[in-house]
Amino acid sequence: MKSLLALLAMAVAFATSAAYAAPVSEDDAYAIGLEAYTYAYPMVLMETTRRVSTNASEGRMRAPMNQFGHMRTYPDATFKDVVRPNADTLYSPLWFDVGKEPLIITLPKTAGRYHVVPIMDMWTDVFAALGTRTTGNDGGIVALVGPHWQGTLPKGMRMVRSPTEMGWIIGRIQTNGAADYDHVHALQASYAATPLSAWGKAQTPVALKTDPAIDMKTPPVEQVAKMTPAAFFALFAETLKRNPPHASDYAVLARIERVGLVPGQSFDLAAADPAVQRGLTRAAADAWQRIIGRRKNLSLTRNNWVAMGNALGVYGNDYLQRAFVAFAGLGALPPEEAIYPMAPLDSDGKPLTGASRYVLHFDKDQIPPADAFWSLTMYGADQFFVANPIDRFAIGDRDKLSFNADGSLDLYIQKDNPGADKEANWLPAPDGPFSMNLRLYLPRRPALEGSWIAPPVKRVP
Repeated sequence: MKSLLALLAMAVAFATSAAYAAPVSEDDAYAIGLEAYTYAYPMVLMETTRRVSTNASEGRMRAPMNQFGHMRTYPDATFKDVVRPNADTLYSPLWFDVGKEPLIITLPKTAGRYHVVPIMDMWTDVFAALGTRTTGNDGGIVALVGPHWQGTLPKGMRMVRSPTEMGWIIGRIQTNGAADYDHVHALQASYAATPLSAWGKAQTPVALKTDPAIDMKTPPVEQVAKMTPAAFFALFAETLKRNPPHASDYAVLARIERVGLVPGQSFDLAAADPAVQRGLTRAAADAWQRIIGRRKNLSLTRNNWVAMGNALGVYGNDYLQRAFVAFAGLGALPPEEAIYPMAPLDSDGKPLTGASRYVLHFDKDQIPPADAFWSLTMYGADQFFVANPIDRFAIGDRDKLSFNADGSLDLYIQKDNPGADKEANWLPAPDGPFSMNLRLYLPRRPALEGSWIAPPVKRVP
């Protein structure tokens, strides 16, 4: 009986390997390539962003691996590391590598101030979110361990297991304007990251070794867009070696193995069958257009806002949604922490442009329902901030807004200053096309469930 089972197992293994080895037509390779590029895109963008972010010892979102960096001010129009940044919080990012040993993370005590410490794997899934909503505002210590680590942690230490060996923490602390910077800087100083082997010992800062071959000028999202198919799939294969697929990915893995993309193995497009080369080359260009084209097919609310829905931060097997969010807002929080309705159109369905003037009117009982805070942020066509005369990139409830006598609120969205009586409520627009995100941090149930939606952006005649 055992010999029969062994023969059956050998037959299955042979049939399986034979199926993978079977020739793939160019059309099949193209179809598989569309899926493979979409599946791989977030990891390739993450790795490209990681290389840029850890190739400088200081400045903005940058620091060596396993060390926190701190943004000391809000991003401005020169910031290009991550698309659609916010001007609500000061970031404290850390790129981690827990392949060899755990990393002990110390969190700050914020005395009731909203903060969140989302931890993303290399697929961009937020597998843990620490802070006000989940662990509270009293700080704490967390051991971040790798996917295969087995060992003993100090007593009382909370363990969080990362699905991948590497990933990204983007800590955010609520910041109430530039006058609040010094207070937030003191909170940022309480963040710490220590390898388990060094816990309780004096630490020596890691000397940074920079790589001059890394492009530090081109935004990572643009670097990935310009990659050749060979470079894209090769980088994906190398990054995948240390960062395993999710448990629900078997179907797509079986597909991409047919063109030679096998977890744990390098990939050289030039060495692939010519039909596979042609199919994947065609597919890469079309898959990229499919990802960025998703913004044209997103569902609109009745007021022409794009409601990203609850598929943010944790994506399951919706690989296209995951890729699009990576492109349009790498590092997005789960909806329980924040929602980001986006306005690409005015109330008449026309694209927003600095050539027109707009008003966003909130009735008294329709002010964005958020337990932490809310803001409206302006982005140019490239998804980054645009320079303006008053250096205002977002406006919200922590600003000194001027409310109407009945308690309603009008925000003025236009290129030119609307006048001294309206300047407090002015969000400057660029010359050309733009879009906006309305951010609600700790959104209340009506916003989460869709019974509250943002009002229309109305063009002023």
